[in-house]
Amino acid sequence: MQYVIADTECGRCAIIDPVMDFDRKSAAVSYQQANEILDFINKRKWQVAWILDTHPHADHFSAAAWLSEQTGAPTAIGEKVSGVQALWKTLYHLPSIRDPEAIWDALFKDGDIFYIGNLRGEVIFSPGHTLASVSYHIGNSAFIHDTLFMPDSGTARADFPGGSAEDLWNTIQRILALPSDTRLFTGHDYRHDGREAQCESTISEQKENNAYLVNTDRQAFINMRKERDATLPLPDLMLMALQININGGNLPEPEADGNVYLKIPLNRF
Repeated sequence: MQYVIADTECGRCAIIDPVMDFDRKSAAVSYQQANEILDFINKRKWQVAWILDTHPHADHFSAAAWLSEQTGAPTAIGEKVSGVQALWKTLYHLPSIRDPEAIWDALFKDGDIFYIGNLRGEVIFSPGHTLASVSYHIGNSAFIHDTLFMPDSGTARADFPGGSAEDLWNTIQRILALPSDTRLFTGHDYRHDGREAQCESTISEQKENNAYLVNTDRQAFINMRKERDATLPLPDLMLMALQININGGNLPEPEADGNVYLKIPLNRF
């Protein structure tokens, strides 16, 4: 899921977790979805205040860098992205990748405050799914990416490099401590039992109905999460996407022949 949140009175907005289009068969990249976001914003004559990623995603390429070029808006992610970089630049053998400070305009710490017009945003460090994940608590909404899904689909996995089921439990408890009417916007919806796609729940709905949390204590959750994660395949785009996303959505530099190439580590997983 990718989102736009706006202070309509001030005409300022933020884009959260934007997607760069990637065709796996042809290895072609494009910006159709990102352009649709810009069209949506431009029709309302809003100005983009922030382009925010919640974490380096394993299932899509980030369009943050391209959108920043189009709008001049600053990009941001959680400061622990440096740890994710350290893990993956070894896996990809990318010793020359730039430090996060040279890629993103802001590296948010837990509790950092930012503004979208008059809308106050607070950063919640949210490790578990990845070691760098953050949530954005903006007004009465929280953009919680891959921590909690819709209540009938449970929670995110925690088995990627740097992930932790223990940390995910702690993150979920912190999110659930927000006011009960807080609107929660998730990163994915798996359409349990084929229902219509949804993206929004509330704290109270999660407490009452989340399939992985109701009548579950910490150790039971951790055990369940680890057992389930051991059965899950890797995301189709993970090995392609992470080398882009630890670089802020920037594509690799062209090589001597003028072409751009992705690297795929063999026999590492």
